Amino acid sequence: MRRAQFLALLLTLATAAEADQVTDQIDAGLRAYEAGNARVAIQALQFAVAEIETQLSQKQLELLPQPLPGWSAEDAVSETGGLAAMIAGTNLSRSYRNDESGAGIQISITADSPLLSMMGMMMSAPMLMQAQPGSSPYTRAGFRGMMEKGDDGNLKITLMVGTRILLQIQGSGGATREALEAYLDAMNLSNLEKALLD
Repeated sequence: MRRAQFLALLLTLATAAEADQVTDQIDAGLRAYEAGNARVAIQALQFAVAEIETQLSQKQLELLPQPLPGWSAEDAVSETGGLAAMIAGTNLSRSYRNDESGAGIQISITADSPLLSMMGMMMSAPMLMQAQPGSSPYTRAGFRGMMEKGDDGNLKITLMVGTRILLQIQGSGGATREALEAYLDAMNLSNLEKALLD
């Protein structure tokens, strides 16, 4: 790889990160590369990439809404990058609980999973959804999906956002449809695809 191409690649990686640990490691990698120490260069660049992925993950977690009034929430969780991302894509989740009733809601976002193509086929075929007991077609903000009602009465809303993002909101402990939809409305669904896939 030519020096100019190598520098361009490193600068591209650095644009999503702060100009301290990441750029320090990129500079160290470049110095090692120019000195002919390939192994040290690789280690430095791997550190920089890992730090960038961490920063991107933290940014993505902000897509999950803050708890609504009367609710509390656990910390948002991200599983992204590495082998897990190759198999299951990017996965974000957060759990919420109503302070008075104890009802629970969990929001899960999956992006770029190889399994999403099957879900997309189902969302495009309402007859398949209706064939499942307790399931029915569902739309929100122009996005198609389905609503499922379990034997315990709890609800689950699944939406396809574009073709590469699956959003699921699962209720428990008697969480109402209105509560689930309130959390849906607290999210910028149109922004999910841009924020996760750009």
